[in-house]
Amino acid sequence: MTDPTAPAVAPATVPGPARPSAPADSAAPDPNDNRRQVLYWRLLARLFDPEEQASLESASLAVVEDIGLPSALLDPGASVDSVVQRHPELAAEFDGLMTPGPEEDDARDRAAEVRRAALVSKVLLNVFSTGSGAVTAEQLVRWQSDAGWLERALGCRPGDLRGGRAGAGGVGAVGTGAGGQGVSPTGTGGGGRTPDLSRLIPAIGPELGSIEAGLVKRMRLREVLADPQLAARLTPSMSLIEQLLRDKDNLSGVALANAKSLIRRYVDEVSAVLRTQVEKATVGDIDRSVPPKRVFRNLDIDRTIWKNLTNWSPEEERLYVDRLYYRHTSRKTAPQRLIVVVDQSGSMVDSMVNCTILASIFAGLPKVDVHLIAYDTQALDLTPWAHDPFETLLRTKLGGGTDGTVAMALAQPKITEPRNTVVVWISDFYEWRTDELFESMSAIHRSGAKFIPVGSVTSAGRGSVNPWFRERFKDLGTPVISGHIKKLVHELKTFLT
Repeated sequence: MTDPTAPAVAPATVPGPARPSAPADSAAPDPNDNRRQVLYWRLLARLFDPEEQASLESASLAVVEDIGLPSALLDPGASVDSVVQRHPELAAEFDGLMTPGPEEDDARDRAAEVRRAALVSKVLLNVFSTGSGAVTAEQLVRWQSDAGWLERALGCRPGDLRGGRAGAGGVGAVGTGAGGQGVSPTGTGGGGRTPDLSRLIPAIGPELGSIEAGLVKRMRLREVLADPQLAARLTPSMSLIEQLLRDKDNLSGVALANAKSLIRRYVDEVSAVLRTQVEKATVGDIDRSVPPKRVFRNLDIDRTIWKNLTNWSPEEERLYVDRLYYRHTSRKTAPQRLIVVVDQSGSMVDSMVNCTILASIFAGLPKVDVHLIAYDTQALDLTPWAHDPFETLLRTKLGGGTDGTVAMALAQPKITEPRNTVVVWISDFYEWRTDELFESMSAIHRSGAKFIPVGSVTSAGRGSVNPWFRERFKDLGTPVISGHIKKLVHELKTFLT
């Protein structure tokens, strides 16, 4: 068996009896196959054991230098950014690096595969081999940058997988080759095609988020926040916001101001995305019982011309208009009450942040009366601050157990006109008083109010729901919404407009 750790060398000439010549149509072994194996064996070894394997390292270095790539690709301390800064010609090679190509196995460019293997190894090691111990702000920023390069290599924009925004032109456009079959991202199909990348990539996003959350937990966050220069280098993310919200009561002075600044930046970024999704939804039917306003912007030019065609003068080649027609722009709207109840226990942080921001957006719509309640073992009415997600989040206290009955005690009195009320309940529904809480939720549904149970409104659509509640909500005719926040936006717009 060929030793994968040994660099490819030409076979030695061994004296001895003549051997029968190989058939003319048999292909000689390609040394590039051994080179590629060396790089991938090193990748696997470093992923499972951070300690260097001397033979693999020396063999990999020989391969990298032989194909004309910089040795910095093998330096675990060098970020992809630093490699690209020193060798800008590599930037284009990292873009779409792991997206499939059209070539078939029998037409593979094995030399190109070796080069691709070296670049792929660099990106994967930098992202998935994070070591242990304390993490500095610089290390977190470097990891976030490397994760962005991985997303670019997979054909997405930086932040798409971690933010769950990949779609057309992102994940959906990646992973299908000719005939709709997936191709190996590294060209090492082993004689055939590998599973469709479009089914594998969505699973990477939650894992990247988990790695990022682990890095944030290993940070000396309070020390970083106390230094304005280090704090400015932090990139707001869900995992970072979670840590800030949990630790905000222990911060003061400069550290607290920097924490608030990071939370505000994140809130503004997510608000911009969610506001676009809300605006794209329908906004109600035209109300033709209301006369159109006779203003120029409502003038219906086409209809005006059509209705006045009988006034056309062929001799003068002029159309005389004796009546103007205007478009109806008023839409049917009725005052609606939106009651959002959010579980703020430790397992629902992502949903708490997203739904707080979403509630503030709906609070800005005309004729929508928004009420916001957060709970764990106690309930807090956040309605006075529902229009400002930043202030709302600062008043939450994440963690603790879960007792939805205390939130129900605040929500039920707010349902004064059931037909014009929608109650959105966001939780994993791992409750203490299950029967009592479900009965009160059933009562809301029977009253005529729209009850929407939501198990997850994370950016990536990842979450779990108590199976006991899931089955009973299904039997009630109000199945749990669990997935991307766009689903909840659609449900709310359908009811409120």
